[in-house]
Amino acid sequence: MAKKLFIKTYGCQMNVYDSARMAELLAPLGYAPTEDAGEADMVILNTCHIREKASEKVFSELGRLRADRRERGAEDVIVAVAGCVAQAEGAEIIRRAPDVDIVLGPQTYHRLPEMVARATRAHAAKQWRSDLPARGAGLLDTEFPAESKFDFLPLASESPVSAFLAIQEGCDKFCTFCVVPYTRGAEFSRPVARILDEARALVAAGAREITLLGQNVNAYHGEADDGSTWSLARLVRALADRIPDLARIRYTTSHPRDMDDDLIAAHGDVPALMPFLHLPVQSGSDRVLEAMNRQHGVDLYRRIVEKLRAARSDIAFSSDFIIGFPGESAKDFAATMALVNEVEFAMAYSFKYSPRPGTPAASMDLQVPEAEQDQRLQELQAVLNAQQQDFNRAALGRVLPVLLEKPGRRDGQLVGKSPYAQAVHVEAAPGEIGRVVEARITDLGRFSLRGEIEIPPANFSPRGQEAPLMEASA
Repeated sequence: MAKKLFIKTYGCQMNVYDSARMAELLAPLGYAPTEDAGEADMVILNTCHIREKASEKVFSELGRLRADRRERGAEDVIVAVAGCVAQAEGAEIIRRAPDVDIVLGPQTYHRLPEMVARATRAHAAKQWRSDLPARGAGLLDTEFPAESKFDFLPLASESPVSAFLAIQEGCDKFCTFCVVPYTRGAEFSRPVARILDEARALVAAGAREITLLGQNVNAYHGEADDGSTWSLARLVRALADRIPDLARIRYTTSHPRDMDDDLIAAHGDVPALMPFLHLPVQSGSDRVLEAMNRQHGVDLYRRIVEKLRAARSDIAFSSDFIIGFPGESAKDFAATMALVNEVEFAMAYSFKYSPRPGTPAASMDLQVPEAEQDQRLQELQAVLNAQQQDFNRAALGRVLPVLLEKPGRRDGQLVGKSPYAQAVHVEAAPGEIGRVVEARITDLGRFSLRGEIEIPPANFSPRGQEAPLMEASA
């Protein structure tokens, strides 16, 4: 009988990608995925260190798992903590949670099978060594190895309709609020050939859409077989040209400083590159951006948006905002609101500033009182939510190309994705999954759209303008 593997994934799409790779690594050891932690023979918590008190949430989850194992009499379940919390606080996890078997950082996932084998042997030894404690000291691996983990991770054997593909990892920007350079390491770009091979494997296994991932994905500078260095723009063009069945390409997360003219041009030149870009700005105040060490100003961000809209008139934007960064004044916040009203975002992620342990901002003076943070965040989110609703409302009555991805909650219903990453519910048979269909939008849900499939294609622009279809051949 196959052993059961449960992975709980926190945080970003990179963690989602890593969780899938870990599952594939453990498949040869007899582990099959399960959605029920209560039946698992192994549990992995793939953690994120971005939010405040991230480690405490991990310890809380470990306590819940410990109580569940004891209640079920399943003390032999292997428990692993992976990801950025493991990288940053591995020794503390071992100290506070001695029942954890494995702690490993993001750069060492390719060593997971070896560590699981060692943990399994340790468990077996404890079954007949009554003088040993119930659990032993966990295996800890948070080194940044000389070799890349990507050199050892397997290609996907199956894939969803919309798949992730990591092309770049780490960060050299050192924003003062961010832990990524410390937990993911320096920027590293995967070789071109490996990315193209993995993309072909994903498409052969069923993917129609690929999202290229990286902590600073548009800083990609991968080496090709001929020794040349490719940019993200060149990689996008190659994926679109060389893999005919790849209908859609996306990428995330971008840094404004790395948004070059060639990549901007690709948004107008490559129909498969979706007209929806996540471009974090964090603040509309140059003074705050300097304190964040973002290495770009508001005017640069504005120019990038203008160039992208000139290259592709139907493009839409999402962004990230941190409210209440140390020293943020009412004037600084007003500048952020002015930028939001100027750009008009299709969606956005906004958070109160929370100190990340070990980052420079955590020890800065002039921390903004929480009540002030709350007030500003509510004001910002009210505008962002209204902009998202207006953007979705602009789709009513129009026809969008929708990539059908999975069954909906009701019989006879499928859920797909618009070019702008909106969830679209339509009536369709399961056999339609993986197709791009033209759907006329008939109604709005709270966070999604509802539509009816039409045969004739039609043009769509979120601002009421006619624009070329991004799925002309689908």
